[in-house]
Amino acid sequence: MNIENTKAQMRKGVLEYCILSVLRDGEAYTSDILTSLKDAKLLVVEGTIYPLLTRLKNAGLLSYRWEESTSGPPRKYYALTQSGTIFLIELTSTWSNLQKAVSKVTNTSNKK
Repeated sequence: MNIENTKAQMRKGVLEYCILSVLRDGEAYTSDILTSLKDAKLLVVEGTIYPLLTRLKNAGLLSYRWEESTSGPPRKYYALTQSGTIFLIELTSTWSNLQKAVSKVTNTSNKK
């Protein structure tokens, strides 16, 4: 079994949650989202994020607006919709419960 593949699958499993979390405090340009994810060591490339943003937008969780740029083409800024905010709250609860469950199972100090 390839450990790198398993690590990549684990990261992919939480990527949508992380993108929504980045947008929790306000709209962001794609490169800002990528920077936040890379700073967190999620190792995301542009080819991965664009389909995810499109899927989240098509699901009604994100909206976007275009803004003219003085240094190139217009930029697309993404923001959470009301449905996206509600979805994020649900994911946060689920993530918290999952973290507790995984910690309970994997914490060797509690095992006898």
